[in-house]
Amino acid sequence: MFDSGSTSFMILCTSLVMLMTPGLAFFYGGLAGKRNILGIMVQTFVSLGITTIMWISVGYSLCFSGGEGGIIGNLDWLFCNAIPFNQLYGGPEGKFPEYIFIAYQMMFAIITPALITGAFVNRVTFKSYLIFLIFWQLLVYYPFVHMIWGGGILAEWGVLDFAGGVVVHCTAGFAALASVIYVGKRQDKASPPNSIPLVAIGTGLLWFGWYGFNAGSELDVDYISTLAFLNTDVAASFAAITWLIIEWSREGKPKFVGLLTGAVAGLATITPAAGFVPLWAAMVIGIAAGAVCYLAVQLKNRLGWDDALDVWGVHGVGGLLGTILLGVFASQAINGQSGLIEGDAGFFFKELAAVVISAAYAFIFTYIMLIVINFITPVKVSEADENLGLDAALHGEKAYDEGAL
Repeated sequence: MFDSGSTSFMILCTSLVMLMTPGLAFFYGGLAGKRNILGIMVQTFVSLGITTIMWISVGYSLCFSGGEGGIIGNLDWLFCNAIPFNQLYGGPEGKFPEYIFIAYQMMFAIITPALITGAFVNRVTFKSYLIFLIFWQLLVYYPFVHMIWGGGILAEWGVLDFAGGVVVHCTAGFAALASVIYVGKRQDKASPPNSIPLVAIGTGLLWFGWYGFNAGSELDVDYISTLAFLNTDVAASFAAITWLIIEWSREGKPKFVGLLTGAVAGLATITPAAGFVPLWAAMVIGIAAGAVCYLAVQLKNRLGWDDALDVWGVHGVGGLLGTILLGVFASQAINGQSGLIEGDAGFFFKELAAVVISAAYAFIFTYIMLIVINFITPVKVSEADENLGLDAALHGEKAYDEGAL
């Protein structure tokens, strides 16, 4: 039965998740060098347009129509034409129209490929990125949405992912790693952030939007949605302070960018577990996120992977870690599923298998996809364009008047 409160809640959460994409653009735009601000921001904003077209055309159908127990759905809901505007999600007992669920899931689809762009900042042509944006969703994102949230094979196995640890962060993070290895290193790796205040604004928008990302994934206004809301904030805060302390102790100074990056790591890590674990576990997950993701970034630096904005270390490792810790800390009393500490080792190994499968799949398909795209159009920009900066070389624009820099 239609419920105006639940509908209003889902509209609010959808709006919050939409806000995360501009927030990500500000976050990445601030971290990029001053010659590549627009280049990275346009890659994020363009997903708002292209992904919306794809999602309404084929994405929602491939993710949520048919294909029970399989890898991908069908095209019965092509262009969403078979879904009446007044149809309730979940059938007659549903509380809100399916149209708002379509929109809510579309916001997830928009931000997921945009996460990858921070890894290869100022090295990829815009034309190749547009091709990548389309086919990465078709070949990587849609299958995992279907397999976990659309009644596919991983859902039948019993894999759980509350709001996207596997579906969003693990797939995007390991796709980012594949992209970095394929395109190679930047000419100028020492390019500093152009605007740390812009990074702070982006972090604030991401953190704010993440409440809709996680609490909204309960698809109802109840005890679980409020728990997911609080777990989200607690994990982000614990992770931010953990990162700050570790970096301060190692480098002798408290770094603002480190504090902000730690918060995002905590947000990514709590995402798969937010509605399945008790509050004390969110604290532990936050501390683990701050420490493990920081170490992952240090490992990346030592190995020479030029993941410019630490997408793999924050999102890939964060999503992987959070999904594994879901397998450890899930509580039967909260949402009907026990984890390892409550004696369900089987569930823990299912979550472990899910992250291994998703990481390997995303990495391999992304790498192959970039090879194929390079036959169509060059993936990597020329050395001259990279040195000039993509804002001027590819887009013919500047983020700021020269007098402001």
